[in-house]
Amino acid sequence: MAIEPHRLPLGYSVNFGTDELFPGLGLACRNFQEELTRYMTYNASAECPDDEALALQLMLKGCEPLPRRRCRPRSPARYVEPKPLPASLWSIPADTTVNWSPYTCKNYTCLVERAHSRGGSYDCKDCFDLAGKERRRWLSDNGGPGFSIDGVLGSRPPGTVRIGLDIGGGTGTFAARMRERNVTVVTTTLDLDAPFNRFVASRGLVPLHISLVQRLPFADGVLDIVHSMHVLTNSVPAAVLEFAFFDIYRVLRPGGVFWLDHFFCLGPQLNATYVPILDRVGFRRLRWKASPKLDLGAERNEWYVSALLEKPMT
Repeated sequence: MAIEPHRLPLGYSVNFGTDELFPGLGLACRNFQEELTRYMTYNASAECPDDEALALQLMLKGCEPLPRRRCRPRSPARYVEPKPLPASLWSIPADTTVNWSPYTCKNYTCLVERAHSRGGSYDCKDCFDLAGKERRRWLSDNGGPGFSIDGVLGSRPPGTVRIGLDIGGGTGTFAARMRERNVTVVTTTLDLDAPFNRFVASRGLVPLHISLVQRLPFADGVLDIVHSMHVLTNSVPAAVLEFAFFDIYRVLRPGGVFWLDHFFCLGPQLNATYVPILDRVGFRRLRWKASPKLDLGAERNEWYVSALLEKPMT
């Protein structure tokens, strides 16, 4: 029922060009029938299964968007209201705002302490620690790949950067800093072993739960700025990156800017693979900074690149 077409009650629609309404369903969903069947096995009009991890697994395999269901997700016990803005921007929410069963950590204290622990392959390890490194991000320009928000906004005509998107924005700190400057930014994020979406929302910001391969859910030419840090990297297949860059170009308005923040790759890959991709997309370079990425050793020949790229006016 959730994945089959439904007849329109009033018959053929000129706007739709059909007499049926087809639910949105990711093409890859049909490649994972066992997982999809498990996801769609539930009691209608009752509480949804506790299967957030399964839903995320399907999304990461390309089953996106997931089919709709007719069940109610369980609300956390002893839920408390979020703090009002602007205090919410830099506050850790109550633990009772989250169902912790899908995650290794069972409270926000555990997530904050990840920033101070050694080892562990956690996504965005230190970004729940709002009093640490996260608090200082984008406040100053280091003369290299570390651009500042004020420097980027200052490069545009005053007041023309109003709405934007942060791709893979973790806990929403980029959007928080932009909101302090009266810019509305939507943050895409996934709940990879932590409640990233709920955390972003608790800060009074807008999370968007989509993966990197999903077409951006915006019309052509509507955004003033798109930002992405540490997500669009050489860990993503080059063809997928090219589609992503063209999609970013699509949603930017003429004169809008793409802030590619700390993209990293191997030295030989930069000019052989990634610069040609960006050149094919058609951005105009406003700023471009590259420097060695030394955290894992100079012998790895890894590089950071940050760029401010403009969609031409014509």
